[in-house]
Amino acid sequence: QVQLVESGGGSVQPGGSLRLSCAASGIRFSMYAMAWYRQAPGRQRELVARITSGGTTNYADSVKGRFTISRDNAKNTVYLQMISLKPEDTAVYYCNTDFSMRSYWGKGTLVTVSS
Repeated sequence: QVQLVESGGGSVQPGGSLRLSCAASGIRFSMYAMAWYRQAPGRQRELVARITSGGTTNYADSVKGRFTISRDNAKNTVYLQMISLKPEDTAVYYCNTDFSMRSYWGKGTLVTVSS
């Protein structure tokens, strides 16, 4: 059974930083790409960042230069380091992976950027 558990969300002022974590279980973590998505109120869920099993990364244009995705295969964990946060980054952030022709999601962690 694949499980993804996010943590690290919270409230931060504009310009602040947060690091999100996603602990995965039920898969051979090192073999699969992992991704972070987010969904703001009233908006569709969007891809924020993705990292392949080989470590190749890609980012949404809106977060390039501010967010960094990384993975620790020994800990079965993927991270999203976020700096220079903006109010428009406010959203629920979800961890995602595709395994055996299914897409798996965590329950999400809320990030609020407000002064």
